[in-house]
Amino acid sequence: MRTFSLIKYYKKLLKSVTVRKYCTATKTDDIENIRNIGILAHIDAGKTTTTERMLFYSGTIRSMGEVHHGNTVTDYMEQERQRGITITSAAVSFPWQGYQINLIDTPGHIDFTMEVEQSLAVLDGAVVVLDGSAGVEAQTLTVWRQAEGYRVPRMLYLNKMDRADSDAAACLRDIQDKLHATPLPLHAPLRHDGRLIGLIDLVTCEEIVWIKGRGQNLTRRKLTEEKDGKKWEDTMITHTQLVDTLSSLDDKLADIIIQQESLHNLEQKDLVAALRRCTLDMKGFPVLCGSSYKNLGVQTLLDGVVSYLPSPLQCNDLYKSFGSDLVARSFKVQHDDQRGVLTFLRLYGGKISKGQKIYNLARDKSEQIGGLYVALADEFKPVEVVTAGNIAVVSALKSTMSGDLVTSTAAAAQRAQDQLKAALARGAADRLMLPAARQRLQALPESPSPDELVGTLLGIGTTVPEPVFLCSIEPPSAGQQGALELALAELAREDPSLRVTTDGEAGQTVLAGMGELHLEIIKERIIREYKIDVELGPLQIAYREALNELEAEAGEAGKAQCTLAVDRSIGGARQQLKLTMSARSRNVSADKVLRLSKAGESAANLSSLHPRHLAAVRRGVLAALRHGPKLGCPLVDVEVTLHWFEAGRGTSDSVITATTVQCLRKVFSQVGSVVLEPVMTVEVSCPESHSARVLADLARRRADVLAIELRNQHKVRAGYRAAEPAQGEVRPSSCGTSTR
Repeated sequence: MRTFSLIKYYKKLLKSVTVRKYCTATKTDDIENIRNIGILAHIDAGKTTTTERMLFYSGTIRSMGEVHHGNTVTDYMEQERQRGITITSAAVSFPWQGYQINLIDTPGHIDFTMEVEQSLAVLDGAVVVLDGSAGVEAQTLTVWRQAEGYRVPRMLYLNKMDRADSDAAACLRDIQDKLHATPLPLHAPLRHDGRLIGLIDLVTCEEIVWIKGRGQNLTRRKLTEEKDGKKWEDTMITHTQLVDTLSSLDDKLADIIIQQESLHNLEQKDLVAALRRCTLDMKGFPVLCGSSYKNLGVQTLLDGVVSYLPSPLQCNDLYKSFGSDLVARSFKVQHDDQRGVLTFLRLYGGKISKGQKIYNLARDKSEQIGGLYVALADEFKPVEVVTAGNIAVVSALKSTMSGDLVTSTAAAAQRAQDQLKAALARGAADRLMLPAARQRLQALPESPSPDELVGTLLGIGTTVPEPVFLCSIEPPSAGQQGALELALAELAREDPSLRVTTDGEAGQTVLAGMGELHLEIIKERIIREYKIDVELGPLQIAYREALNELEAEAGEAGKAQCTLAVDRSIGGARQQLKLTMSARSRNVSADKVLRLSKAGESAANLSSLHPRHLAAVRRGVLAALRHGPKLGCPLVDVEVTLHWFEAGRGTSDSVITATTVQCLRKVFSQVGSVVLEPVMTVEVSCPESHSARVLADLARRRADVLAIELRNQHKVRAGYRAAEPAQGEVRPSSCGTSTR
């Protein structure tokens, strides 16, 4: 009896143990069978639930977790499980029908938009999940624009189609009107007694029904006119519309239709090939249906990922200049208690081995990697080699940040850059340049040099959005200040959108982030992971200041120019300095804020300027720009010109820096400034009975209502809102722009 009880106990214990299978790195010959995709969506559209089902049906996990139970694979942080939201992106790999899918589950909240941006930079394709009852929502627009910037082919998945208020036709209209995209509906929901039981495949004209089990069992049946009648007729009409839309987008399919002189009786392989070409060229976007929570439609979604999204060989032409050398991009940094700093790399070419030495193009330095792993969310399996097209996790990199490009050696980097320059000289810029890189180039005040153009194309150095909120942070005691600084340094390396600065006047540590939730999560992580009971000060809006443009233009003629002379003894040493500076409003990059005047006398005077003195002046310029003349907020879009510089022998660098700050403060006060406030797009959905109160509240917050529409008995308003300033003249600014 006792033996029987023990066997029963161990059976129960083994059943509760979560078993996960790792998908090992494939060989280079199988790179065509790899899909690197991401899941993008608005908050609560079902990204994590869909990912969990994918892992279950691929056999990677033995049981499905639920977001509301806090036991999903990709939401592994304590804050994610408590709040039921995704905070950080998670990478998983799993097999499907002989293919390997490397998937990144991304957050849906605007406060963590940097996680989405970093992931999109390394994706080959993406699945955009829509709530079938809500359609295209605010954050859907944001992630769609981000994917456009990286030229990522996409397909759409209408989730939650089991809900009574779901509407596939309304979602298709939203895709056309709001995303300005051509939807290619491949599925239609199949209902019985008002309940979703399956899908109708509009490509094969088959009925797919999920039967008993947890979604593993499904049946396919070809629709016929005799048995299905009205259902078959409606399916054929929708199928013909799909073929007609495809033929207008794809010339090869149009030629086949012209030869056959009919839209009917096309072979399935021709339709699938046309759909794949349209998806890769981003002329059209396949739309699939399902309900992940009800275990319907996930297998067909995976089939669509394999059939329509690209392999690593069909994209990433930019990195082919590296040839057979290693080329990889870092997209995530994570601190692990046991393994130290872990860096996630997407390999575009070559292979990476355990203990290999790599060269970082952005930091211009070489580093030795330690361990090499394959990731499944928060679990890591040690491996010896990872090949091109896969995602690797390496340890012991001290300088590599998110967005950095790495290769095998400095010589390999130079060869690749030379080959890329030659390709650009032959007119390949339009083919290789991403829209995100083009925007960065257009923001430059002058035409970029060949080296700058190559650096921008390769994405050397990431563009981090400006923070929207800031607050002070304090440790419980002075003894824990060092531990807090270490924790903030690690968190800032993981999340580039988190800014940590020190207020020189108050001596406080200031956190700046993308939103209230962002800073609250940072506080909770410090308390839980680093055991420091910190306190956050009141939240403040990250205003900016800009010089008054009209006065700045006049100032260029002398009105906003100031000369400051210093002649005093400090500590027995005589400090002599005279400098003349001016400022004007101009959109320049951070490294070109200071300009040396090229006028006759000024050019002759500045030609002998010592590099050490120039560095001290530059430090003073950056310090002066941190505090504007109106509210003390940072100044943006300012170009400072140095006209005259005279320094006596023995004048210290600190005096030069301080004098530069004083001179520029006089210039700024003469020019005057205006306060810039963050502007964000807001979408409010409320019952019609509460619409009057909501409208009054928006008007009180100075919102411009752009549109009001009725959706499922709810009124939806869209407009932009700017936060209420403390004082002074205010104008809208694009800095800190966000969509909610």
